[in-house]
Amino acid sequence: MKSTLRIKKINGIEYWYEDIPYYDTEKKQIRHRSKYLGKNVNGKPVRVRDAVNSNEGMLLPSSKPLKAYNYGELIPLQKIIEELSIGEFLGDLLNEKDRNMALAIAMNRITRPVAMYNVRSWYENSALFLNDPELPLKSQNISKLLDKIGDSDIPSTFIGKMLRNLGTNRTLMYDLTSLSSHSQLINLLEYGYSRDDPELPQINLSMVLDKDKGIPVMYDIYPGSIVDVTTLKNTIKKIEAYEVNDYTLVMDRGFFSTGNIEDLLHEKIPFIMPATMMLKSVKELMSLAQKDIESPEYLHKFNKKPIFVKPVVLEEANFKVNGYCFYDPKREVEEKSTFYSRLYDVKEHIEKAKIPAWRKAEDVFKERARDMASFYSWEIVDNHFTIIIKKNAVSQRINRMGKFILFYNGERDWMDCLTVYRERDVVEKGFKTMKKDIQSLPLNTNKDSTTKGFIFICFIGLMIRMRLLKMMKETGIVEEYTVESLLLELEKVRKIEMQNGEVIVTEITRKQKDILAKMELCA
Repeated sequence: MKSTLRIKKINGIEYWYEDIPYYDTEKKQIRHRSKYLGKNVNGKPVRVRDAVNSNEGMLLPSSKPLKAYNYGELIPLQKIIEELSIGEFLGDLLNEKDRNMALAIAMNRITRPVAMYNVRSWYENSALFLNDPELPLKSQNISKLLDKIGDSDIPSTFIGKMLRNLGTNRTLMYDLTSLSSHSQLINLLEYGYSRDDPELPQINLSMVLDKDKGIPVMYDIYPGSIVDVTTLKNTIKKIEAYEVNDYTLVMDRGFFSTGNIEDLLHEKIPFIMPATMMLKSVKELMSLAQKDIESPEYLHKFNKKPIFVKPVVLEEANFKVNGYCFYDPKREVEEKSTFYSRLYDVKEHIEKAKIPAWRKAEDVFKERARDMASFYSWEIVDNHFTIIIKKNAVSQRINRMGKFILFYNGERDWMDCLTVYRERDVVEKGFKTMKKDIQSLPLNTNKDSTTKGFIFICFIGLMIRMRLLKMMKETGIVEEYTVESLLLELEKVRKIEMQNGEVIVTEITRKQKDILAKMELCA
């Protein structure tokens, strides 16, 4: 029985296989086994590891590999750039060299974020180098590009093109964060509380996400404080200018105040905002609601779990706003466990502290107790604290656990209100990704324009990365891989530049083939 050669096409690439027939003595029939021979190169099978040798075992100068380039991790990113028309829109706003630089830096923020002066080294090891080896990615050139972008209307024009292309016109998620900076020279910076580093000044940043597509479509930068919603009006005007009319401000507790709510209602701005217990009227509303919130008439299910929902109305002198009081039994159990554990740990931490003779005991107590200070009283015995837990304070805190109020403006039932608010997590994860995975922090730029340009590049990187995560969820790959582990697996696929000028792709493993097939990608 003679073997035969055949070509198999997998993901658009041709491979040679030898079909070997053999006789199966158990089943008493002729069967076939397939043996991989190599990739089809000019009508012949070529294995990458054998490409350097001839049939006689002699090294052939014409087939000697010169260099290997990282390639596989770029495959999904380049598809997304094409799918979202990112390269096309940047090409409308920048010359070809600047566009390629911007895309290269954005992809670097996703695959292996490095300082700007190291981007060139990363690029030279990337398959992108094969297409444009002369790309001027020195740190000085990058600074000039960021300055050019930040000192122009390129970011806003790009956002407008993206919104029109995506057809974004439905509910948007909206949230705010701060980006800390080492620089002292940027006018955009403010000093105060920073989520990332209390010692550093920060830039305030907002972000808008397309709920359906799960990607950021707009951002805005704010100088100074943003706890007053009047600061957000310019962003709202921009959203409306892009012909996006069905939007919702999903805000955090920092915005909750009678003045902000009154302003939002007066401007007829749709919003969802959680309440704080700072206002006496809200405390009274919560106390009234929790008396009968466990009544069967308020019982519902959310994500297959029981939850109690009671409509409430907050009435103040100048406005009336609707809301829902929620009671989540499962959340109550989790919050109690976390709280009691922390209550004990902080008490133990304070009691271990020896009070230095030169320090005030009250200062030492506050330093160690921090936000838990209201739950303790203390005495001093032998230069150590004796801590007593305040029962009433703890009881008041425990009674509110698992319960929260969401106020809203617009036509929303409780399910829609809670769902939209919970989906705010997507925005928060986007910020976390920008800060940690894309490594936008801490900012190390010295001009407003270069800072704005850098944030724009990080925004493009975030768009691509969040779209990749969305694709992974849609194909089920997210059950096996994180974004990082998927990119690491694909990174093993490389392009090899041969001495004769030919470029070949290394063999693709079964894992890599599975990823590429599920995501409909071609190597």
